[in-house]
Amino acid sequence: MQFDLSIFAIIGFILAAYAVVGNDALQTLGTFINSNRRVPWWALFLFAATILVVVFFFGYVTDGGELRNPDGSPKALCDFSVGCDTSYGRLGNTEKYPLFDPQWYHTLPPLMLLVLTRFGIPVSTTFMVLTIFATMAGLSSMLQKSLIGYGLAFVVGVAIYVVLSRTLEQFFRRTEHQQHAPVWVLLQWVTTAYLWSVWLMQDFANIFIFLPRGDGVTPGSGLNPAEAIAAVGVTVLLLGYTFWNRGGPVQRILQTKTSVKDIRSATIIDFTYASLLFYFKELNDIPMSTTWVFLGLIAGREYAFAITTRAISFMRTARVTMSDLSKAFIGLVISVDMARGLPWLAQGFEGEGVFQPPPLAALAPTPSFAWFLIIINLMLIPVAIYLARNTVLRMGALFAIYVVAAAAFMLMPIA
Repeated sequence: MQFDLSIFAIIGFILAAYAVVGNDALQTLGTFINSNRRVPWWALFLFAATILVVVFFFGYVTDGGELRNPDGSPKALCDFSVGCDTSYGRLGNTEKYPLFDPQWYHTLPPLMLLVLTRFGIPVSTTFMVLTIFATMAGLSSMLQKSLIGYGLAFVVGVAIYVVLSRTLEQFFRRTEHQQHAPVWVLLQWVTTAYLWSVWLMQDFANIFIFLPRGDGVTPGSGLNPAEAIAAVGVTVLLLGYTFWNRGGPVQRILQTKTSVKDIRSATIIDFTYASLLFYFKELNDIPMSTTWVFLGLIAGREYAFAITTRAISFMRTARVTMSDLSKAFIGLVISVDMARGLPWLAQGFEGEGVFQPPPLAALAPTPSFAWFLIIINLMLIPVAIYLARNTVLRMGALFAIYVVAAAAFMLMPIA
């Protein structure tokens, strides 16, 4: 076996692996890290790293994790001579995620994701990394599924915690400083394994989009075993740094939420989040933003606490939720603008080295997509106004804008 990867594929993969692992520690491992502060970081890391390696190689050897074809017929294991699927089928639709070699501009979105992560902004890694590789149909389907994911997670969060806030969660707060039953430690570690596994099946696509996917037929067109081992080794090393850093700056967002340091509350959050991700994983193979699902669940949970307990301000909850959602929206706009603008710029520099502006139609091939670009960029104005000073009036106006924009997109998708 030999390594046959371009320099931009290697750079893009390393940046994506670090940014994805660092950013999504907030969602999948944040409560685990928070509620196990007394456990050595290396013990937590070995636990998470073992799961990562097992999930990766199970998907790789079984060529996407599916042991049977859609028609029910038996499916052969990976043909190592042509390479195997590392994304659990998330990148199998080549009409939405075409096969092509990464170029210099493909490495910039994960670099931007890395920068935004350092500021603790909950950016969607799916949008930031995959959008530049996707067609309009791919972007549209990702965004639709993610909007549905946020909405469903919000509803589930409200429904569950309206009940739990006055029962289990009230008991948890009352006994926060008492010795918890050992079973909760076991339950949390098992639940974390469940969540981390399902999340990896969803988000491996965001990391391995830079590496050869292959066509399933041509020898050497996919990721060979040597490359696979090296790739997962790099990912594990970067995961180790995240644990050593106790989650990094993004972790601060989680620490502003209610009762997330209690191992019992953390276990319920993780199990609910994992079950939502599992549902969407089984629903279809379309990639989605796990960040948006997480933000929806946490927002629903906070609103449930604000509705049922006087200790938590409803307006403060609304402001924090709107702030988190606005930061996620900014990440979406940046990812879309980079996905359309960077290839356009690269096309302009082809030839004699002097920039020749390509036709504007290359930025927005269809009128519907052109309007989509214009509208989401114009929406940055009220978002910036709200983040500068989050008054009640501005919050209400921005909420109305989000609702109208989301409804319009769902009814009139861009592709």
